[in-house]
Amino acid sequence: MSVRQSILTATAWIVLGMADLASAAIEVVELRSDDTDIPLAAVTRFAADPGLTATVEDQFRDLGSERFQPLPRDNASFGFVDEAYWFHVRLLNRDARMQRRILALDYALLDQIDVYLRHADGSFEHFVSGDFHPFGERFLQFSAPNFLLDFDASEQADLFVRVYSKSSMQVPLTLYTHQAFFDSMRIVQLGIGVYYGILLALLLYNLILFASLRDANYFYYVLYIAAFGLAQLALNGLAFEYFWPDSPWLANTIVPVSMALGMLLMHQFVRAFLDLKHRLPAADRIILGLMGFHIVMLVLAFLIDYRTAVIIGTAAVFPGAAMILGVSLILARRGDRAARILLLAWAVMLIGTTLYAMVSFGVLPKIFITEYGMQIGSALEMILLSFALAWRFASLRNENIRIVQTARSELEVRVDERTQELSSTLNELARVNHRLRESSFRDGLTGVYNRRYFDTVFDTMLAASKEAGQAFGVLVADIDHFKRVNDDAGHLAGDDCLRLTATTIEGVVGDRGRVVRYGGEEFVVLVPDTDRDSLFAMAESIRQAIAETEQCVTGSDLSLTISIGAALAPAATTMSSMSLLQSADEAMYRAKREGRNRVALA
Repeated sequence: MSVRQSILTATAWIVLGMADLASAAIEVVELRSDDTDIPLAAVTRFAADPGLTATVEDQFRDLGSERFQPLPRDNASFGFVDEAYWFHVRLLNRDARMQRRILALDYALLDQIDVYLRHADGSFEHFVSGDFHPFGERFLQFSAPNFLLDFDASEQADLFVRVYSKSSMQVPLTLYTHQAFFDSMRIVQLGIGVYYGILLALLLYNLILFASLRDANYFYYVLYIAAFGLAQLALNGLAFEYFWPDSPWLANTIVPVSMALGMLLMHQFVRAFLDLKHRLPAADRIILGLMGFHIVMLVLAFLIDYRTAVIIGTAAVFPGAAMILGVSLILARRGDRAARILLLAWAVMLIGTTLYAMVSFGVLPKIFITEYGMQIGSALEMILLSFALAWRFASLRNENIRIVQTARSELEVRVDERTQELSSTLNELARVNHRLRESSFRDGLTGVYNRRYFDTVFDTMLAASKEAGQAFGVLVADIDHFKRVNDDAGHLAGDDCLRLTATTIEGVVGDRGRVVRYGGEEFVVLVPDTDRDSLFAMAESIRQAIAETEQCVTGSDLSLTISIGAALAPAATTMSSMSLLQSADEAMYRAKREGRNRVALA
């Protein structure tokens, strides 16, 4: 080593040593065994990097300088900024048993995250994540970026986090134990499941009503729910996680696209629901102009810079929301009750959206009500809008009745026509309810009746056979070696085998009985008005039809057999339904013991 190199090396060590001394007053976060989750905002210091060129070594040397400042009001939300931000926390591990922690950043839209952990020996560990990287590179497959950090016992380490993002700069840092992180994930997933469950239920319910009533308002409402749900999936990072985990570009672009699409369809729903074209023509033209703007943004989102599209799209929410509030208020003051419900719904939604937008612009801190305000507000809004649609339908129905009663004395034919229209609508609703009830009794995989149907009708059918003086038969059929099918060919092939088995049994039974998927690979056939020979013949036909099936799924050479137990309750029997079922079940197991692919009579 030359003299010059020796001097430079010594100088570097002196500078690092001075940095260590200067930062000696930095608050140290002690990691103890009872600290399962530690929010770091109160002890985090940050520094801006306008040139985007600073290295972690630069930041370590500057720890004692004025560049690093505490977070203002412990708030790690800075709005839309052009700089990269560096965050620092000093950690001391006091828990010898727990040497691993998970660092989580509870905001899904950060583009580039670099995490550096400087150990006590001066070495650095470097981790990367964010929307600029495929989702699969994350330590845990979760919407919030997360990192696994290793600490030696009694080690003091410096944590540096560099964040650059074209979206809002929100960097809530939390350090978890493994169990605490998974507990937190479960709570978040439960909330997300409830939220999207509400959206999905409302979407399907109103889609059924649209298919039944052909009212365009339901169709526009369904489209709005779908678009808004997509926007929430994008903002929560779930679209990136589940739909396009290998496309960071699409994960970013879909955010302004879904925002524009959601606002576009919301404006169209309001136009149609309030009939603005006829009731407020000037307001209708303004909303059409806003819709034109969102159509333009829908296209530009694929062409312009992501940050520009997000800022414009976020800002455009406010005039659109104000316009919807304005027209709802005008019509509500005129006595329109549906408009009053819409006004309340949109006010709730606006409060939640405003809270979220103010966090995005760094005006409000990131807490529960501001972070999830949009989800809470939108869920309430969707429910209230469903009430508004129901009120509108009820109002139209009441208006029809009034017209019928008024016109009865003037024109009997018109009364009949109106009555027929109303009756048709109610009958259609009844048919929809019947179809919904019928679908609840069907197995989703095979299409045959399910266990719920079995529990509902078995006792009734057996009692009816006894009253009619007829014997009642039960078949219990179980696919042989079904676990081997799943293990050898996979669960998709197993599902195909279940569907094929159900179809085959139904084909043999026809109208003579009811086929039920009792559970797993077990099927039950309820056969009223039969005798011992007929019941055995039916069981044998089912067994033979299954055995002759060469393949369960195309491309898979799978043999399939079934064991069947049969039991018959004579017409004068006092046997209970459960005893009859147990007898058939025991016979089925006897068929299994005797070699499978056979029928056994109880």
